[in-house]
Amino acid sequence: MNTPLLEIRQLSIAFKQGDQQRQVVNRVSLSLSAGETLALVGESGSGKSLTALSVLRLLPAPGVIYPEGDILFLGQSLLHAGERHLRQLRGNDIAMIFQEPMSSLNPLHTLEKQLAEVLILHGDKRPAAARRQSIIESLERVGIRQPGARLKDFPHQLSGGERQRVMIAMALLMRPKLLIADEPTTALDVTVQAQILQLLDQLRRELGMAMLFITHDLNIVRRLADRVAVMQNGHCVETNQTQALFTHPQHDYTRRLLASAPRGEPMPLAPDSPVLLELKRLRVDFALRRGWLRRGPAHKSVVRDISFTLRRGECLGLVGESGSGKSTTALALLRLLKSSGEIWFDGLALHRYRRRELLPVRRRVQVIFQDPHSALNPRLTMTQIVAEGLLVQGHLTAQQRDEKVKRVLVDVGLDPESRHRYPAEFSGGQRQRIAIARALILEPELLILDEPTSSLDYSVQSQILSLLKSLSRKHGLTYLFISHDLSVVRTMCHRVMVLREGEIVEYGDCGQVFDHPSEPYTRQLLQSAVLR
Repeated sequence: MNTPLLEIRQLSIAFKQGDQQRQVVNRVSLSLSAGETLALVGESGSGKSLTALSVLRLLPAPGVIYPEGDILFLGQSLLHAGERHLRQLRGNDIAMIFQEPMSSLNPLHTLEKQLAEVLILHGDKRPAAARRQSIIESLERVGIRQPGARLKDFPHQLSGGERQRVMIAMALLMRPKLLIADEPTTALDVTVQAQILQLLDQLRRELGMAMLFITHDLNIVRRLADRVAVMQNGHCVETNQTQALFTHPQHDYTRRLLASAPRGEPMPLAPDSPVLLELKRLRVDFALRRGWLRRGPAHKSVVRDISFTLRRGECLGLVGESGSGKSTTALALLRLLKSSGEIWFDGLALHRYRRRELLPVRRRVQVIFQDPHSALNPRLTMTQIVAEGLLVQGHLTAQQRDEKVKRVLVDVGLDPESRHRYPAEFSGGQRQRIAIARALILEPELLILDEPTSSLDYSVQSQILSLLKSLSRKHGLTYLFISHDLSVVRTMCHRVMVLREGEIVEYGDCGQVFDHPSEPYTRQLLQSAVLR
């Protein structure tokens, strides 16, 4: 047999906590050949991302690798390699797409500067114009519209999905031998997700590139992977060929994982439910930088004349491709973006309110953002993050706040005993649950959910969706649910609104839109979802 491109031998990882160590990965052994795709699946906190990070020696500071194990790349040990050798490998022979693009991109640098840096650091001495053309081609391949015009953009000017595509383009610039992809399509809508998966598979075949693909989406695994390794609580419980694992899983945990998927119907809605939120002709324009002669438009319209109502206890789904205006609409109705039009909440004309006047209303409206890493303060413990809203209210004692924090952590599937740990010690899915707990603890009337389950595995998705439904039933919560996962939207939402380039394409009852779409764009979205 040929020597594997990557071989992980008896890898064990622990986090230091004072004089003690908490083991999080236990004797994991994996191998990956050139041109092969190995999917690493399991629930949040199972050790998938830590295993991947250890390949490039990028574990967070408290993490240590036990000396009994080893990681070999092309037969050479990475655990015993010097920093100079590792710098040469990172981004060149081994590239990684991280789970959270906003924390991986420098907010102070343009896209061109950040992508050019990858080429320059690995010895590209071509003129700037040649490097720029390579960057444009790379961005175009991952689906960035008008890439030449976007080179001067900063990360905050891109949608979540667009930032993820930039990260993929950056990883593929040097055509690596091994690509480690940690949830690379989490923030992408279904149409772009299909394009990216096709692109990654095509590049793997063209370059003989191997992929270590970490994901919670089992449909992607079935479509893309040659082999699958299943992790649970830091152990690799099963490894097999993809088809064999899906048809004849051997381990009980694998069978439970395959059986879990979003299902069910939205909570019944009373026919006489009053309107809680109404938007009339909402419009959001972004100012554009203009040249010396002031030619061209001064503004770019990203949301145009959006109007809808949301009844108390209802769940409205917003779907559409990245950059279609979903998150912008949510930020505008929260008055976090300047907009025109009317915003009515429970009879209050929020579009007329000044910032100070909005403070009482903000207690009644909470939001869960798409990227849990950048939404959580890394210097605060989990209990400080979740209890922050209670502390602002100021009418509970420290003991009462702590008890309420423990209850809401149990509700979202987190261990209350871990509430004194920091965000860096949690997986991406666990951080998302912390963000959900922080929003739920104030028991709001309207909850805006911006991709709330995008980084969660199927089993935890089902728990969170069941939790949101039960909270809606118990407290009459109203949801504005933004998602690219159409199966989740169908499970949660009474009505759905399809956006494209800032305009409403289709709007109606969820069942009607999904079963009998009237617009070609909606049918395209649904077909892409089926292909997953």
